[in-house]
Amino acid sequence: MATFLYKLGRLAFRRRRYVALIWVALLALAGFGAASASTATSSSFSIPGTEAQRAFDLLEQRFPGGSADGATARVVFKAPGNEKMSDPANKAEVNKVIRELKSGSDQIASVSDPYTAGAVSKDGSTAYVSVSYKVNSMELTDGTRDALEDAGHAAQKSGMTVEIGGDALMVIPETGATEIIGVALAAIVLVITFGSLIAAGLPLLTALIGVGIGVSTITALANVLDLGSTTSTLAMMIGLAVGIDYALFIVSRYRAELAEGREREDAAGRAVGTAGSAVVFAGLTVVIALVGLAVVNIPMLSKMGFAAAGTVAIAVLIALTLVPALLGFAGKRVLGRKARKAAGAPDSAEDKPNMGTRWARFVLRKPVWVLLVGVIGLGTVAVPVASLEMGLPDEGSQPTSTTQRRAYDLLSDGFGPGFNGPLMVVVDTADSSDGKTAAKQVTDEISGMKGVVAVTPAQFNKAGDTAMITVVPKDRPSSVDTENVVHAIRDAGKDIKSDTGAEVLVTGSTAMNIDFSQKMNDALLPYLALVVGLAFLLLMVVFRSVLVPLKAALGFLLSVVAALGAVVAVFQWGWLGSLFGVEQPGPIMSMMPIFMVGVVFGLAMDYEVFLVTRMREAYVHGEKPGQAIVTGFRHGARVVTAAAVIMMAVFAGFIGSSEQMVKMIGFSLAIAVFFDAFVVRMAIVPAVLALLGHRAWSLPRWLDRILPNVDVEGEGLREQLDETPGGDTGGERELTRV
Repeated sequence: MATFLYKLGRLAFRRRRYVALIWVALLALAGFGAASASTATSSSFSIPGTEAQRAFDLLEQRFPGGSADGATARVVFKAPGNEKMSDPANKAEVNKVIRELKSGSDQIASVSDPYTAGAVSKDGSTAYVSVSYKVNSMELTDGTRDALEDAGHAAQKSGMTVEIGGDALMVIPETGATEIIGVALAAIVLVITFGSLIAAGLPLLTALIGVGIGVSTITALANVLDLGSTTSTLAMMIGLAVGIDYALFIVSRYRAELAEGREREDAAGRAVGTAGSAVVFAGLTVVIALVGLAVVNIPMLSKMGFAAAGTVAIAVLIALTLVPALLGFAGKRVLGRKARKAAGAPDSAEDKPNMGTRWARFVLRKPVWVLLVGVIGLGTVAVPVASLEMGLPDEGSQPTSTTQRRAYDLLSDGFGPGFNGPLMVVVDTADSSDGKTAAKQVTDEISGMKGVVAVTPAQFNKAGDTAMITVVPKDRPSSVDTENVVHAIRDAGKDIKSDTGAEVLVTGSTAMNIDFSQKMNDALLPYLALVVGLAFLLLMVVFRSVLVPLKAALGFLLSVVAALGAVVAVFQWGWLGSLFGVEQPGPIMSMMPIFMVGVVFGLAMDYEVFLVTRMREAYVHGEKPGQAIVTGFRHGARVVTAAAVIMMAVFAGFIGSSEQMVKMIGFSLAIAVFFDAFVVRMAIVPAVLALLGHRAWSLPRWLDRILPNVDVEGEGLREQLDETPGGDTGGERELTRV
């Protein structure tokens, strides 16, 4: 592989104009596709194989035209002072709002009257109007949303409090200036690392081109492939981070080759042949982890994984082709001023110990202590995982500045927390001899359950074979008590089916969230086994070792559990919540553990590959295990540190998002990279390698014969170049100033 990539790097360097034109053309093509594509009209959320999804599908089939997947909204009114919502003036204002809503859009399916639907609180202070639409929230026009938001303005002038909740107001998450700040911090780190604006700007430019192509392609295909807004956000987040890092490693190796006196074209080839090999395998681990999300069998999650994996693949291709091409344009300016002056004297730079060298020597002197401190420290941070509660964020987790959150609070105060997440019970009476009796039995059974405050009478469809029952739990949608109510209804449904033949199914957003969480839990171990197993095999091929990949996998598990512990402490317990914009602590997003396993594993293996390949490179060249560790840190620690800080800056930039899901993802990835790069890879890894010695790099002979030799270290490449007439011969070449 190293030989092929060496030739590819030289070709891209020589044909730099064509390579640059091809990538610019791809960017323009993707941009044109995104600009000309119609706005995504659907972002459906389905969970195949769950009871909630079966009930949802049954509703669509048995209640045609009922818009089971249509957007909904609740306009909540609170009377001023000691007034009641039944007072004539307030009642007139509410009726006026109802008329405005009905005439405000042709996308309206129905608007309820709170005075006939029983939607007035017992104390008479609060009432709500339920609005349902013919289309889902992503298909609502701006005019429809404006009509909804404007509906209560007149009522507010009369002194009433009017707030609006529901998914009808759900829009694409805002991306604020914090993401730009993250990229700016990455630029500062690159300038400090390279000491050259040209060298610093190159990884940023190539990463932005890669992300531009990836996100534009996702936007262009969003309508066709039913991609949600979070898909492009995740692709942007990961694409930026790995794009900058992969280019950073190539540029860093190129500068090192120049410092050894190589010609620029040869230096570009060698940089791509060595560091590029590490980029390929690091990229493969990320792609495996992201594509592996498909095993969960949740279409939304699979699409997110595939889209992000595509962006990572683009980042790898850009690092292998566009980066060496742009290095050809940059000339000697890719080196800082001091580096250009010292280009002819590599020995002085080589002999002078840097921070990485000093740290590696410290770890070699105290490997047991470093290992204990690292493991105990991460273990302590991981303690909150024991109290992990999972769910999906509801409107109660929105900032208090939003109308959705204020509507949520008004409903909780006026009717009880459960009104924010009613359960929909579907009774399939097609196989029942007496459907109405069966439906009444279901209603009576649920009414007597603990944790239920209200049950509406069954509403049958025209065919009379399916009934809908709305159940209002006592507690908020994301609480454990509400989850217990769902399980109790489902358990009772089994007995009812055996008695009457009627099937009882529970759905609605709350039940969907519960089933989603359960599916995530069930898929976690198989997913972990698949991803870690494949990556273990991949790393075994890269490092020609069994213990190094094993150590890499165990270190990853430690860092991801510690990161999850930090997420629980901040988002569930509320520790330092105000610092990260967490206004309402609550359950951790259901997909967080499996998502972190996938994404963080891929990113963690980046540092493992880049840092340890340098150590193995030194070891196969004859250095002792301890000295190989020092050599690896001398060449790689500075760059890996910069790469980790850049990733943290990019991910942390998304913590400022208005969307709770994006905020949590940004925080979790930033803290996970911190733990993995600085505690696991920089401390635990060298400590373990120091304790293992020669055993770390051993591989059974029978396994050595089976595994393909991909030559990530470029050993075969060096031998080939040394034997090639006119090739660089290493020790006897004449140094060239650049």
